[in-house]
This record gives sequence, C-alpha cells and structure tokens, in this order.
Amino acid sequence: MKQTTGSGTLRKVIGASSLGTLIEWYDFYIFGMLAKTISTEFFPEGNSTAALLSTLAIFAAGFIVRPFGAIFFGRLGDLLGRKSTFLLTLVLMGGSTFLIGLVPGYHSIGMAAPLIVLLLRLLQGLALGGEYGGAATYVAEHAPPGKRGFYTSWIQTTATLGLFLALGVIMLVKMNISDEKFNAEWGGWRYPFWFSIILVIVSVYIRLKMQESPLFAQLKSEGKIAKNPLKESFRKKGNFKMVLLALFGATMGQGVVWYTGQFYAQSFLETKVALSFEQSRLILLWAIVLATPFFIFFGWLSDKIGRKWVMLAGMLLAIVTYRPIFNQLLEDADVQQWSAENSTTTVKQQTKLLAHSTDSLILTTTLYKLSNGAQYAKEQTDTLQSASGKILEGKPVIKNKVLPHTGKYVLLVFLLIFYVTMVYGPIAAFLVELFPVHIRYTSMSLPYHIGNGVFGGLVPFIGVLLQTTFTTDPLIGLWYPIGIAALCFVIGLVYLNNKVTDH
Repeated sequence: MKQTTGSGTLRKVIGASSLGTLIEWYDFYIFGMLAKTISTEFFPEGNSTAALLSTLAIFAAGFIVRPFGAIFFGRLGDLLGRKSTFLLTLVLMGGSTFLIGLVPGYHSIGMAAPLIVLLLRLLQGLALGGEYGGAATYVAEHAPPGKRGFYTSWIQTTATLGLFLALGVIMLVKMNISDEKFNAEWGGWRYPFWFSIILVIVSVYIRLKMQESPLFAQLKSEGKIAKNPLKESFRKKGNFKMVLLALFGATMGQGVVWYTGQFYAQSFLETKVALSFEQSRLILLWAIVLATPFFIFFGWLSDKIGRKWVMLAGMLLAIVTYRPIFNQLLEDADVQQWSAENSTTTVKQQTKLLAHSTDSLILTTTLYKLSNGAQYAKEQTDTLQSASGKILEGKPVIKNKVLPHTGKYVLLVFLLIFYVTMVYGPIAAFLVELFPVHIRYTSMSLPYHIGNGVFGGLVPFIGVLLQTTFTTDPLIGLWYPIGIAALCFVIGLVYLNNKVTDH
C-alpha cells in the first residue's frame, strides 16, 4: 500500500503535526519546570518539603496516565481517524494547561486548589498519551517509501524543542520581573500557562485545514478499519508479541536515555554540581540547540542502514560513558581543587541573623573570585548555642558558581543529548513499521508511553532515591538508567529485525 503525497503537501503535514506536538510537550513540561513555585501556591505553608513532594507527585501523575491515554486515544485514532483524534488531544492539553494558570491558590480556595490541579494534570497526561502516536502515524503514512525515518524524525525533535521552549519562556519572564512578582499568587509564574492558549489556537487553526492520512482514508473507503483495535492489538498473539518487543527491545532503553540526558542531568547540575537555576538551564539550552539537528540526521541515517543499529548504538554509548561523563561534571566543579590551583580573592562578605524555629543562626555569605576567572559564593551557618540548648552545626553550602570551563560543560551535556538523538530520532518510524495500518495507532502508542512515561519518567525519582539511600557514591543514581538500557540493548540485539519496511 503506497502513498503519493506531494512534497508541498508533505511539508505542510510535517509542519502542522510538529507544531502541535511541540506545543503539547511545552504544556506538559512547564509544570515540572515551575514545581517549586507551584508548591508554595497550591499547598499550605509550614512544610515546604512536603509541599514540593506533593507537587512532584502531581507532576508524576501525568506520566502514569500516559499509557491509558495511549489506549483510549489510540482506539479512537484507529476507529475515527488520525486527524480528528490528535486534534482532540491538542485541545484537551492546551485547555488543561491554560486552566492550571487560572486556578486560585490554596489561600483562596483551600484544598480544592491542589485537587483541581491534579485533575487538570491527569487530563494533560491522557492527552499526551494520545498525541504522539497520532502525529507520528499521520506523518509516517504520508511519507514516501524509503524516507519514513527522515520525515518522522521532525516529530522527534518536538519533545526536546518543547522542553527548550518551556525553559526559554520561563527564563524570559523571570529575567524581566522581580522574584517577588514572579512568585506571587497571581504572579509571573502563571504567564507561561496563559501563553499556551495562543499557541494552541494557532495550531488548531492550522490542523483544521489538514486532510486525513491517505492510508487510513483508503482503509476506511474499503471498509477495512479495525472493529475492535484493542482486541486485535493485545489479544492476537503475533501482534502482542510485537508490542512487547517494541517495549523491552527499544522504547524502554530509549526512555531512560531520554530522561537521563534532559532531566536527570539538569537535576544533577543543581543538586550535585551546585549550579544555580539560571546556570544549569543555560547550559542545557545551549546543548539542546547544538544537538537538535541530529534528530533529523539519525532519522535519515536509519532509512539507509536500518533503525536497529542506530538506536542500539545510542544505548551502548550511554551505558559505557554515563559514569565518566557525570564524574567529569563533578570533578570540573570541585571548588576545593579550584582554590588549590588558583589564588583566591574575597570580593564581598555579608552576614545576617536567621530565625530557625526557636533557634537563631548567623548566616555568612562570601563571594570569591579565583585567578582563573571563576567565581563562587559560599554560605556558612555558624555553630551557636540555641535557645533550646541544642548545638547547631554550621555547614558551608557552595552555590552560584561561574565555572572555569563552561564550554566543556555544554559539550558534556551535549553528548548526553546526542545519545538521545540516536535512540529517539528513528523510534517513530521503527514503531510505525512494526504494526499494520488498521491497528497501528493503538499498537504503537502503548509501548511508547510505557517505555517513556514509566521507565523513563522514573529516572529522576529513582536517581534521587538512590542518592539519598547510598550517600557515598554521588553517581549511584546512574545505575538505574544504565541497567535498563543494558537490558534493552541485549533484548534488542537478539530479537530486533533491522529490515526497513514500507507497509
């Protein structure tokens, strides 16, 4: 079954599909980017840690329901059509995001605030579960023979570009208003959520002008669409075997590589390397800009040499080099080593009294400048006899470092995202080609969202959990993605077929 979509139409198909998917990823990620601020607005005061964990739990809920969205919207896509289904997911995602920006804070409506946000977050996860499979299938079914990897790779850029857009919009707002105005109940943190509605309106307008996938339209005209896509996808032994192979031989490893390169790395730079929010985001933004074209390159390469070897090579590189790369990030950020190798100048020092329950602490902040041009600030709480008779131990905290090798940091994070482009660039074409047209939307969506939303989405949580449990090894959190990627590599190496098909 071949398609003859013209080049002009194909460009419009890719543009419209990619724009909508980018907006959905933007909507999905701004919540996580603003988790700390959101936790203070939608939960009661008094326990900031519990509030942040609750907010992160709501963020994680969006990942957990993605497979359910894949099943629900995948079924609709195989019954009603690709276009109408992913148009619906776009409206659902954009509307939910906009409404999160309108929910009053805890001080106004109490516990109703986090409950409403949770409901909207679940709708976001359901929508994303249906969007990706529809967009990837739609583009693949327009692509000419032998170029499916290249054309679907444009869809693959949207997750990273959505993250880039979310970071960019948030930083743009933060740089133009004070922290107080940004963090207020109706402050600047809401602007990125409101901005979403403009993007959605534009994308819906463009998508309404699109035509149905030619392959699905032909199936529908011939009366060959699936009567029960779920039953055919998961109860037929042959197809269910392909679903399991897609999950354990490809998307599971791809998911952990994706989230390690673009989320765990970001957390690592802040918690272990002790960079500021702006520094870590700037490094990530530059790395994303430099790496994004490689999604297209590896999608194109997979048309030439097959999907299998490109994806497995990315997993293998990640397995072998993750610990050396993250260890290098730590070593280059070692302030004690900087001080030993360079003369240190004290730029300024500030001391203030802090209230700490019934205790009082003296906080001393000192800004240092080294002869190599690096700067860093060190906070020291002095040991005091508290009002309760308890001895308070002073502990220095390094923060706001200006790295002596910022370019090297960009390069190291670029390598992490480069591996993402290898495993993610060909994955859409790979999944499309595993399944027949009449159940394709349903069949490919579920393994993708389990691999990414569950195995991949757990990378930051499990990484932090391992770090807090085994404190002697700062790189302990990497064993989870390394282990999952290694298992997926072995399964993929043995069982995956490297043949590119055009059915």
